[in-house]
Amino acid sequence: MLGRRLLVIGAHVLVILPRWGWLRWGWLRAALYPMTGCNTPQRCTGPERARRQTVCVRVATFNILHGRSPSDGRVDVERLSAAIRTLDADVLALQEVDRDQPRSLGVDLSAVAADAMEAGAHRFAAALAGTPTPWQAATGQEQPGTARYGVALLSRYPVTDWRVLRLPSLRVPVPLWRGRRRPVLVRDEARVALSATVQTPGADVLVVTTHLSFLAGWNVIQLFRLWRTLSTSPGPILLMGDLNMGARRASTVTGLQPLATHPTFPVDRPRRQLDHILARDLEPRGAGRALRLPLSDHLALAVDVERHRDAT
Repeated sequence: MLGRRLLVIGAHVLVILPRWGWLRWGWLRAALYPMTGCNTPQRCTGPERARRQTVCVRVATFNILHGRSPSDGRVDVERLSAAIRTLDADVLALQEVDRDQPRSLGVDLSAVAADAMEAGAHRFAAALAGTPTPWQAATGQEQPGTARYGVALLSRYPVTDWRVLRLPSLRVPVPLWRGRRRPVLVRDEARVALSATVQTPGADVLVVTTHLSFLAGWNVIQLFRLWRTLSTSPGPILLMGDLNMGARRASTVTGLQPLATHPTFPVDRPRRQLDHILARDLEPRGAGRALRLPLSDHLALAVDVERHRDAT
């Protein structure tokens, strides 16, 4: 009990601390990557694969804002399908995914995305059940047809194992300023991670997606807890999602290598990287790309990754 109280107190301190220093390099990233959203990442070519004896896989992560476009406020299933086809990912992580929600036409958005990318394996994991007012934490035991909201993983390669990991949520309200003169008390949402063991041509890769808390400090605790669970797994690991923190902090907490460092938020003038592709025992081919697609308030992030066949 004492340990949990100390954890909550520590989270409050981290939430209240000013965050300006964490974001001070956002303008430099934007200047260094002026082509963000203009082109897709280059795929590994056949001769390149043979010469370097590597296997290349395109991976991507995208917070889809439940399929809605900020430009017109609409959810358009065809627009979502087109965006997924543009990404042309072999393994795709999605966040803010609706299933059976009235606001997104009652559609299973993860199934729509799977059809668009011709994914042979895909899974949805709910973080929240019910409609937005009021949400409640999902348990995984919801009846079919229950409105849900969460994350999804999709793969063109076979998957041998799926796991749902429920992350700790801050159960007490905390003060949040966000540009206000006076703070408002906010509550965190339930958070979830979804993992899959993907049989890529080079090796089995543990792929994980999550969407962490917007509360600075508490999302660090969530990431630490998640990585503590994942780190015991052997072989390559790929962690993708909206982590609500910068690349340096995410890499420091996990020890993983950032494979693509580009600002992804907000979509009109991206200056912060909230969305990440982090890896162990995998290498990026090129710098990857942040892509502006016809929906969401985030850019999608994509990169080709490779693993040497003789890597152990």
